Amino acid sequence: MASAKSSRSRPPHSGASAKANVKDAGAKFEENLNVFKSDNFDADAFVHSKCHSLNEKEIRHLCSYLVDLKRASAEEMRRSVYANYKAFIRTSKEISDLEGELSSMRNLLSTQATLVHNLAEGVHIDSLSDTPDGSATTGTLNNEVQEPSDVEKWCTEFPDCLDVLLAERRIDEALASLDEGERVVSEAKEKKTLAPAMLLSLQTTITERRQRLADQLAEAACQPSTRGAELRAAISALKKLGDGPRAHSLLLNAHYQRYQYNMQSLRPSSTSYGGAYTAALSQLVFSAIAQAASDSLAIFGKETAYTSELVMWATKQTEAFAILVKRHALASSAAAGGLRSAAECVQIALGHCSLLEGRGLALCPVLLKLFRPSVEQALDANLKRIEESTAALAAADDWELSCPPSAGRLSGRTSAAASGMMAYQHKLSSSAHRFNTMVQDFFEDVGPLLSMQLGSKTLDGLFQVFNSYVNMLIKALPGSMEEDASFEGSGNKIVRMAETEAQQIALLANASLLADELLPRAAMKLSPLNQANYKDDSRRRPMDRQNRNPEQREWKRRLLNSVDRLKDSFCRQHALDLIFTEEGDSYLTADMYINMDGNTDEIEWFPSPIFQELYAKLNRMAGIAADMFVGRERFATLLLMRLTETVILWLSEDQTFWDDIEEGPRPLGPLGLQQFYLDMKFVMCFASQGRYLSRNLHRVVYDIISKAMAAFSTTGMDPDSVLPEDDWFNEICQDAIEKLSGKPKIANGERDLNSPTASVSAQSISSVRSHGSS
Repeated sequence: MASAKSSRSRPPHSGASAKANVKDAGAKFEENLNVFKSDNFDADAFVHSKCHSLNEKEIRHLCSYLVDLKRASAEEMRRSVYANYKAFIRTSKEISDLEGELSSMRNLLSTQATLVHNLAEGVHIDSLSDTPDGSATTGTLNNEVQEPSDVEKWCTEFPDCLDVLLAERRIDEALASLDEGERVVSEAKEKKTLAPAMLLSLQTTITERRQRLADQLAEAACQPSTRGAELRAAISALKKLGDGPRAHSLLLNAHYQRYQYNMQSLRPSSTSYGGAYTAALSQLVFSAIAQAASDSLAIFGKETAYTSELVMWATKQTEAFAILVKRHALASSAAAGGLRSAAECVQIALGHCSLLEGRGLALCPVLLKLFRPSVEQALDANLKRIEESTAALAAADDWELSCPPSAGRLSGRTSAAASGMMAYQHKLSSSAHRFNTMVQDFFEDVGPLLSMQLGSKTLDGLFQVFNSYVNMLIKALPGSMEEDASFEGSGNKIVRMAETEAQQIALLANASLLADELLPRAAMKLSPLNQANYKDDSRRRPMDRQNRNPEQREWKRRLLNSVDRLKDSFCRQHALDLIFTEEGDSYLTADMYINMDGNTDEIEWFPSPIFQELYAKLNRMAGIAADMFVGRERFATLLLMRLTETVILWLSEDQTFWDDIEEGPRPLGPLGLQQFYLDMKFVMCFASQGRYLSRNLHRVVYDIISKAMAAFSTTGMDPDSVLPEDDWFNEICQDAIEKLSGKPKIANGERDLNSPTASVSAQSISSVRSHGSS
């Protein structure tokens, strides 16, 4: 009971403690913020105190992270502003309208109050006239002849003078007269210098003439002939009359009517140049917007209600302009895949539009949003044309590598980068040359794609086109028709078969050169490093060069993965051709080793025929690759490495082979083990000398030998007792290599120190024997 009671009493105490902790944490947080609230806060000293324990590399990484965070924050802010700007403008306009209505109601109430006041004074005078004294006084006044005062005379003449000024359109003088009339009314109310009836008449005259002047100014502003200083004077006068919203709307409408009138002479035709039409239309529209912005600023200043209306009006005109350009210039270009002409139209429009940013109008995002679908259509059509043109050439490609055609035949716009590329004289087949030429030409037109944030879509589309080309290269391999009936993107395109080994290696040369060098180099034009603002900032360039665009690195990795698919198909086809006959029988069976111990004939020790053929094939391919992969020997080495691994891995994973070795009716004998060991030793020997002995191949061969020795050990015999020394195997392997290649014998263990596989352990397979027999 005591324990239960104590346990029940703990929660309130625990809750109070938690609240106290939260309160303490809040107070501590407030204390931490006080350092930023101080007037003497030193940002550099604060950062130095926090980062003194970081090394230079960590500080650079932190700076890079903060810069990226700043960019992301600015981009998020920009998106938020554009996403909510229309709502802000609409709300501001509604507030402005409400303020106008409140002002009108205030004026109306003031007029009504004046009228009621005047009526009250009139009633008071009438009541005074009913008294006897008042009657006598009135009689005395009526008997006297009174002269009207100067103010009364002025009030009598005022309507006629004002009418003359309005008729003669003397605006400034009319405004001055109206101001003077307002002053007289104000003084009359204070000093009681006018009779109520005359004061009411004067106020009515001022109101009527003011409205007439406003209508007259509005009519003048709507006339097409009113422009320039005359238009600004009319709008300014209308604003002075107190009708600012109407004046601003008339100003914008006047500029709209003027450029609409000028557009009547601009007649687009199907045969006209889209860029010329876009330039002429851009000049008209954005000049009108710029002039309207200047007039609005000069007359109305930076008052929020008027600037908001200006922005909405300019946005509406920009949208209408974009619709016209899309209809008469972009639509045909986009449908035909004319990315160059579409990009030029976009650049022209953006060039004119960007000039408005100096006047506070950032309308380029509006244009980009509206032009984006058309440019995307042109981009897709252009990529489709590259794919179809390359596929057409692949159907007749002889798969013979040659240097690129002359510059004159490539393109009339060969850039400096393309010229530098040609200096290397890379060899490709005709379809690959065509693919590369079209891609290089394609990247000449990517300027507006960056500002429209289409860089990722461009890279993805180009990858799909390249992937489709790789699919066609895979279909060109003779053995691929049975395995891969169709590939995504390649459809039912006809491709000429690559019959010879040289032609098949040429397929790999095409894909590897495009993916590893030519396409990434061309895609660098999509990198921000090629933009002027990055080139001008010398402090950023070294760091940016070290931190290349991760998107392009990922894109290149995808390209190389696509090449790996072609490499895998190539190696799989040649491995199957090597292992199987045309009838489907295998050259590599367990019987070729098991039957050796039952043969009474004298054995001439030499590697098995299948491994002799493997060596001969690799030797032939190495000679072909040496001519095709000049300067890219590593790719050739990795290709031969992959082919060797494919054959040995197939042997390692052939369950039928190992079932016969381990559980067959006849066990593996000493001679069979010796021959198997010799074959694996031969593979290791020629792979090491050919510089394509990989760690993976070394491991798989090690496992295979261990597996065979373990199977032999089940017979009760020691594998080491039946296997000669390694020197014996090495001598036979060297003799075989000499006979098969026709080259002089290489000293035992000699290896190329520059080989990419030099780090692979060159230990003798005798270590395998020791492990296998243990």
